[in-house]
Amino acid sequence: MNKIDKPLRNKFYISTKLKFYLYYMKILIIEDELELAKSIATYLSEQQYLCEFAPTLQDAQDKIQLYQYDCILLDIGLPDGNGLKLLEELKNQRKQDGVIIISAKNALDDKIHGLQLGADDYLTKPFHLSELTARIYSLIRRKQFNSSNIVVQNEIQIDLLAKNVIVNDLPVVLTKKEFDLLMFFIGNKNKVISKSTLAEHLSGDIADMLDNHDFVYAHVKNLKKKLQDAGSQSYIKTVYGTGYKWEN
Repeated sequence: MNKIDKPLRNKFYISTKLKFYLYYMKILIIEDELELAKSIATYLSEQQYLCEFAPTLQDAQDKIQLYQYDCILLDIGLPDGNGLKLLEELKNQRKQDGVIIISAKNALDDKIHGLQLGADDYLTKPFHLSELTARIYSLIRRKQFNSSNIVVQNEIQIDLLAKNVIVNDLPVVLTKKEFDLLMFFIGNKNKVISKSTLAEHLSGDIADMLDNHDFVYAHVKNLKKKLQDAGSQSYIKTVYGTGYKWEN
């Protein structure tokens, strides 16, 4: 197995991921095989996902302490430890990140142990990327939207597959970033979300390299205006000094 060194990871990440306006849900790929990690990231990027890497258990532990992910793809056989330890940490921290184990091991005991520790699914290598994508979509839909392809928020209707938004039977055209914000707000309704959390959700760990998070304000403002111009209620509330909250 080839370990992904930091310069290569950064080069691959920057060259393919800086256009963060294009992405939807966040995926953490914990995998020490460089070519497999690249293949997964490239395929998922085409499906509107934002991907980050962690080639070692230590890297993965650092990332889950700092960030939240919609789905974690977890390889068990990492160079510095067993990936199942990460499941224990997620459980201890009471984090709700979805986890799909991807492993060359097909032992029943490993599957049972992983699922008992909190993994949502288990996929044995080798696998088709289309199947992996289907399982990721199913997991996110199940966790955040009660397994429905259509999300309804009073007068707002959202088609998760087509990524269409309708308000009072009228289509609302959103940019991909605005759609991402809308889904993140609805998936965390009635919770206060800081600007830094929104910035990190939209841009990944490069949010730490940005001078400020003013772009969050601009896109939240645009989203609010488009929804309200279509006749929507004012769900997005500003929590001064903190961030925003979607009030149902």
